[in-house]
Amino acid sequence: WGWEEAPAHPSRARGRWASCLCGSAPCILCGCCPSSRNSTVTRLVFTTFLLLGVLVCIIMLSPGVESQLHKLPWVCEEGAGGTLVVLQGHIDCGSLLGYRAVYRMCFAMAAFFFLFTLLMGCVRSSRDPRAAIQNGFWFFKFLVLIGITVGAFYIPDGSFSDIWFYFGVVGSFLFLLIQLVLLIDFAHSWNQRWLCRAEERDSRAWYAGLFFFTLLFYSLAIAAVVLLFIYYTQPDACYEGKVFIGLNLTLCVCVSITAVLPKVQDAQPNSGLLQASVITLYTMFVTWLALSNVPDQKCNPHLPARLSNETVLAGPQGYETQWWDTPSIVGLIVFILCTLFISLRSSDHQQVNTLMQTEECPPILEQQQQVVACDGRAFDNEQDGVSYSYSFFHFCLVLASLHVMMTLTNWYQPGETLKMVSTWTAVWVKICASWAGLLLYLWTLVAPLLLPNRDFS
Repeated sequence: WGWEEAPAHPSRARGRWASCLCGSAPCILCGCCPSSRNSTVTRLVFTTFLLLGVLVCIIMLSPGVESQLHKLPWVCEEGAGGTLVVLQGHIDCGSLLGYRAVYRMCFAMAAFFFLFTLLMGCVRSSRDPRAAIQNGFWFFKFLVLIGITVGAFYIPDGSFSDIWFYFGVVGSFLFLLIQLVLLIDFAHSWNQRWLCRAEERDSRAWYAGLFFFTLLFYSLAIAAVVLLFIYYTQPDACYEGKVFIGLNLTLCVCVSITAVLPKVQDAQPNSGLLQASVITLYTMFVTWLALSNVPDQKCNPHLPARLSNETVLAGPQGYETQWWDTPSIVGLIVFILCTLFISLRSSDHQQVNTLMQTEECPPILEQQQQVVACDGRAFDNEQDGVSYSYSFFHFCLVLASLHVMMTLTNWYQPGETLKMVSTWTAVWVKICASWAGLLLYLWTLVAPLLLPNRDFS
């Protein structure tokens, strides 16, 4: 009509920003996803906090940042002539600074999420006053995270790194199990949905798609086994690696055969080789991660050539840490995808929802929707009941913080004088996680046969 809307009053603009910083979660991201559920956006924002912490850890591992960290008193001390004396054997001081800085950053993230794990216990709906803390006050929560991070860097070293290493080992093992649970559920849901579409549309294309991906995953798994034997074993050495590869291959064959047994098919018509192929490929992936931590140069091509089985060979330039090898990069990518998966998805299976403390969102009645005015719309979908356990979600982020700490530091164990960064601890944790995942998948196949009175539909 030829007239322009007058700009908003500055006080109103400041009020809207204050509402976004201190109000509910959808107000932050409503410009990108105007119809998002409160529960989904809250999980995404907390996951963003975690990923920002991971980014800070990666920056701390860069050489330029490490040189600045030399000024902190908890790794290197100045010796005669102004030179820096390494407190951990012959490993170079810059690497230890980077490693221990990551330890402290991940400690801060784990402490932050553990605080919310305790605070958000037994929240039943968004009417609980604690739900307002969970879904809002983001600016203050970010300040709390920064404060814990700053305090973590002033913790005296002492036995902190040694004790926190074992927390990382346990947390990483549990997070690998969570990854396996999500992967098994994803494979079951994928197979079930494609079979339903094939029956509804009477099309063979869906069956062809299932066959193609099953064949692809098994082919990749077989190729992985061949490459593992070529690069991680020797004819007269590396017996542990041969046992791990052979045993995991045998277990994968067993679960694949079990998945197509007639009795299993009768009890679980949706079970099949697609799920078994996904589990087989993931098992080979975890086996690769485990073998990449073997502390033996003959059996691990990722180790620097100047290292022997358990000692550092003094070269002209000393030890050099290999930060970003292929297993670490791939493991970090899988970690990020799994963390986002936890944040975004509820399972189609009630058993998985019970295990992961999530549930399908119930239908939202029109009068129960809470519209938030902030450049878009968002609604509170948890007035009658939460769609996920706040406390368990934060506990998963605690485990994720510990897992990424071990991944970024290559499972470095502080205090191992004259020993390599890679340790057998990392190998056994990952191998045991692969065995636990195979046993868990096998249980999902045989449980209806062993417990016929229970409903596993």
